Amino acid sequence: MPLSSLLQDNRVKAWLLLSPTILYLAVFIAYPIIDSFRIAFVKNGSISFEAVDFLLYSPLSEFWSALKYTFLLAILVIPTETLLALTAVILLFKRFRGRDAVIYVLVMPLALSDLAAGLIWYSMLTGKGFLNKLLLNMGLISDPIIFFGYENRWLTFLAVYLAEVWRSTAIVFVILFAGAQLINKEVFEAAEVFGASFYVKLRHILIPMIKPSLQAALLIRTLFAFQVFAVVWILAGRDIPVLAGEAYYSIVELHKYDVAALYAIVIALLSASIGVVYIRVFRETLLR
Repeated sequence: MPLSSLLQDNRVKAWLLLSPTILYLAVFIAYPIIDSFRIAFVKNGSISFEAVDFLLYSPLSEFWSALKYTFLLAILVIPTETLLALTAVILLFKRFRGRDAVIYVLVMPLALSDLAAGLIWYSMLTGKGFLNKLLLNMGLISDPIIFFGYENRWLTFLAVYLAEVWRSTAIVFVILFAGAQLINKEVFEAAEVFGASFYVKLRHILIPMIKPSLQAALLIRTLFAFQVFAVVWILAGRDIPVLAGEAYYSIVELHKYDVAALYAIVIALLSASIGVVYIRVFRETLLR
C-alpha cells in the first residue's frame, strides 16, 4: 500500500498520535519497573528472595518503622494541608487589596526544592535558630527547645510534619484555587447574603463544585507523600525512617541495590493502590 494511502487510514493516524505517549510510558515507566523487579528478585540468573529476607528480618532493616512513619506522615499531613488550602481558597474568593500578594506568598514554597525547604526549617528549629531565639527573647522558655536527636524523636517528627505542611500546601492550594475559578462568584455572594457560615460554604458549595480538582490534588499529594525524602532526611536522618529514605540508605551506606529496588517496588505498589482507591471513590461520588 502506498505511504500516502497508509497515512489516510484513521487507525494509522491514531497510532501515530499515540506513539510519543506509548514511547514515553515504555521508557520512563515500564522499563524502570521491570528492571526494579529484575534487580530485586534475580540474582546470578535465578530467582532470589534474599532482598525480601533482608527487608523483613535483618537487624539493619527499618522497613516496618519506615512503613509506619510514611503512613503516619501521609495521614497527618494530607488532611491538614487540604483543609488549609480549602480555607485559603474560600478566603481568597473575595477580591480585596493585597489579594495577589497573599497568593504569591502562599505559592512561594513551590519555588523551593525539597532540600532547600528542609534546610530552611532546620536552621529555624536548631537550638540557636530563629524560633528558639524568639521564644527566649519573649520570655516564654528559659532553655532552647531541642527538636532534633533520637531522644527527641516526636519533636523531630513534629518538625518534619510542620515542614511538610508548609512545603506542600502550596501545590494543593494552586490546584484547588484553579478549580474554584470556574465557580460562579454569584453563588458565594448569595451565600454571603443569606448569612451562610464558613462550614456551610465549605461543605455545601466549595467541595461539591471542585470535586475533580480535589481528586487531582489528593491523588498528586498522596503519591508525593509516599515519596517523601529530602525534608525528612535533612531534619531527622534515620531517626524518622521513611520508605524513600531507606531506599537511599540501602544504596549509599549498605550498597544493597536489590533491597533499594524492593523499596522502590513497595512505594510504587502503595502509590498505585491508593491511586486506584481515590479514582474509584471519586468516580462513584461524581456519578451520583
